[in-house]
Amino acid sequence: MADIMQGFVDTYAQFFNWDLWVEVLTDPVSWGLIGTLVILEGLLSADNALVLAVMVKHLPEKQRKRALFYGLLGAYAFRFIAIGIGVYLIEFWWVKILGAGYLAWLAIKYFSEKKKGDNQENGEFPEINKSGLLIRLFGTFWGTVAAVELMDIAFSVDSVLAALGISEEVWVLLLGGMLGVLMMRGVAGIFLRLIERIPELETTAYILILIISAKMFAGVFGLHIEHAHFFILLLITFIATFVVHYKNRKKAAVIQKQKKGQ
Repeated sequence: MADIMQGFVDTYAQFFNWDLWVEVLTDPVSWGLIGTLVILEGLLSADNALVLAVMVKHLPEKQRKRALFYGLLGAYAFRFIAIGIGVYLIEFWWVKILGAGYLAWLAIKYFSEKKKGDNQENGEFPEINKSGLLIRLFGTFWGTVAAVELMDIAFSVDSVLAALGISEEVWVLLLGGMLGVLMMRGVAGIFLRLIERIPELETTAYILILIISAKMFAGVFGLHIEHAHFFILLLITFIATFVVHYKNRKKAAVIQKQKKGQ
């Protein structure tokens, strides 16, 4: 138990290591990985901000902003704790297997539903239960804040696991995670419009999840991919996405032209 506690302390101590901070901030590859985390967070969580907005819409306008702000603070606190614990736990082989398996399941589930045509958006989001347990325990405002906090935690699990698969460097994870939360809340609409214009990006996000899962699983057997090589792989995946989008758009234009000619 003493060794476990010391491991947690050593992990969190890295958050305040200035030399580590300087090393990350001056490394272009680290910034590339941080950028990948932010983009991946945005793609995976583009509609999460809308879900939270629906959850607080029953509150007066001023209280809505406060509830979302408190939820944001809670999201940052959870990320800080989860990343710190994750950096320590990811050293254990069985944690890597569980994490890789969960990420692989997410990707497989997405592609399975996509093949069946089940993952179509219907534009409807669940509203908070005004007579639910949290509302009864804490009142309308604080009960809503508690519900937003729980939803933020649920949204964060996938992102934290994906982040740990991309890198185990504390500051890369911390900066990527924190900027990702801000990205989800601040510019969710931009990512939604981006996905509408380039639908292939949603599929790309889950391809990346599958790649990250494979990288995490390979680490169990001592097969480690250099950060620079991994970032190049991610970059190629994004480039391929735009190539596929261009071809799909060109193909759609030809089909539409043929229909008009009939």
